[in-house]
Order: sequence, then C-alpha cells, then structure tokens
Amino acid sequence: MPDSEMRSKTLEYAPAERNTARVFGRTGLEHLQAMAAGEVPGPPISSHVGLRLVSVSEGDVVMTAEPDESHYNPIGSIHGGFFATVLDSVCGCAVHSTLPAGVGYTSLELKVSFLRPATADTGTVTAHGWVTKAGRNAAFVEADLRDAAGRVLATASSTCLVVGPEPSGR
Repeated sequence: MPDSEMRSKTLEYAPAERNTARVFGRTGLEHLQAMAAGEVPGPPISSHVGLRLVSVSEGDVVMTAEPDESHYNPIGSIHGGFFATVLDSVCGCAVHSTLPAGVGYTSLELKVSFLRPATADTGTVTAHGWVTKAGRNAAFVEADLRDAAGRVLATASSTCLVVGPEPSGR
C-alpha cells in the first residue's frame, strides 16, 4: 500500500489509577458518577473505542462509542471485537454500579450475538447494560448495542465475578 494511503490514529488517555484506596474508597455507583461528571478519568480502553459514560444508576449504565475505520476487519466493516469491548464495558460498569466500597468485579464470561454490521458511517453507537441478578459472588448482566436509529446491532449476556477486598498481609 502506498504511504499516501496510510492513516494514523493517536490515542490520549489518563494512566489507570493504581492507588487502590482511591479506586475502592467509594461505592461503584459513586465512582461511576464521578467518572460521568468528569471528576475521575475514564479507563484507558475508552480512548481506543471512543467510549463515553452517558448515564449511570444502580444496576443500569448507558455508554456511547465511536466506531471508525481503524476498527475495521478484513472485509471493511467494524470488527466484532469493537462490539465485544463496548458490550463488556457496559456490562462490567452495570455490575460496578451495584457494588459497595472496597469491592470489585471481573468478567467471567461474555456472550455476544452480532445482529447487524456497522461501518464508520454508522456513527455513534449506544450501549445499554442492566443487571438482571446481583449476587454476593457473581452478577448477571444483559446489554444491547444500537445505532442512532435505534436498530439493535448486537446483544450480550455476561457473568461477572464479584471480588471482595483482599485480606491484610497479602
């Protein structure tokens, strides 16, 4: 490919917070609300997919993302990994919004159903994630990803492991 056809994309992001006292010093809902208000930077992955937190309430999160041609697969449509990243993010944050201070989560599994293709021309997509069952050890979440016309592009279901604080001395 001639150099004149090459494109580049520069990512700017805040480094991930490593101070666990600051990360886990408030409830998940408080942390996400601070992120939505711009008081806390988003995670670095947000820069890769143009992910923005739009709204958050307990067990319910809405985010938007910006697919572009840097997310294309070999056939010129948005790679499924873009959809999976956005859906995993909204599912995880929906779980996070239900957790008390000092408690975290991690994805155990994610099932994505791809229903429609997307391209850079699709524009902003909206992901909605909601907790269907919160538990002490695991939480179950569903989500969908829609284009600006409200058409469902993909759906997801996820299970997240709820991780309590580590015992002292570890």
